[in-house]
Amino acid sequence: MDINLRDLKYFETVAELGHLGQAADKLGRTQPALTKCVQRLEEAFGSALFERKGRGIQLTPVGEVLLMRARLLRSATEEALREVGDFARGNAGHVRIGSGPIAADHVLPEICSLLLAEAPGTTIDITIAPSMALRERLREGTIDLLIGLMSEHDDAFVTHSIVEDVVVVATSPSHPVFDLPKVTMNALLQWNWVLPDQATPSRQWLDAVFQSHGLAKPTVQINANSIPLLPRLIARTDLLSFLSRHTLGTGDRRNALREVPLKETTLRRKLGVTYRKEGYLSPAAQRLVTLLRSRGERLFTSAMATGSE
Repeated sequence: MDINLRDLKYFETVAELGHLGQAADKLGRTQPALTKCVQRLEEAFGSALFERKGRGIQLTPVGEVLLMRARLLRSATEEALREVGDFARGNAGHVRIGSGPIAADHVLPEICSLLLAEAPGTTIDITIAPSMALRERLREGTIDLLIGLMSEHDDAFVTHSIVEDVVVVATSPSHPVFDLPKVTMNALLQWNWVLPDQATPSRQWLDAVFQSHGLAKPTVQINANSIPLLPRLIARTDLLSFLSRHTLGTGDRRNALREVPLKETTLRRKLGVTYRKEGYLSPAAQRLVTLLRSRGERLFTSAMATGSE
């Protein structure tokens, strides 16, 4: 049995008005067109749907049942169309975000706020962890997007750059390193360091740089797996560390840090958004990618300016 949804819509209007002429005027159709619509439905169900009453018509018992079902079907259809339409526009959906610590501090709150302002029905899961660990979760499909450090090219992923991240040696502004006539890599080794654990890419890079210059690795007095903790540790000690420039201008004056400028110990890398090439992205996730690509750098810059005030 083939039923045209438009026929059901017209049938519902005829039933509500009880008059073919009035229904034709309301729908902008001719009366013969509506008569054929009713006839098609009656043929499909094998029963009369209307009977005459005075100058108008009224539903038969079969017509009453069909009207009830037609209303339910129309409601379900409209609901489905609304849900699919909202979903297609990114106004609904679920996003599972994995974020590195730097992105979590400087862009994630603002970008999520923008997304929710556009799509209030969106739900979001957030996991904060080192980018390398999150990359494996992305590969496994347990997160949809990774906002963090970009790594080497991988055919399984698509990555869009957001902003450059520069990692430098830093310490408290009163540290004696700033009294040296010239800062060298060898000179930096006379002080102890606080660094992220050895599994962190920036720590591995720093150790490799010292070794490539024929020097010992920095002497680490404090290992920390929490990068956001490092600025507070450094500011209250005479320890050196290796941090993103994005973190140097944040926090209160008591925790202010100063860069130790040295070309050899300056790591330049990119922060970006990464997703699986063959993975499914909900419309909300796609919208988040668009927001990050169009506004991510500005949000980082704005967050840094606010944090340095």
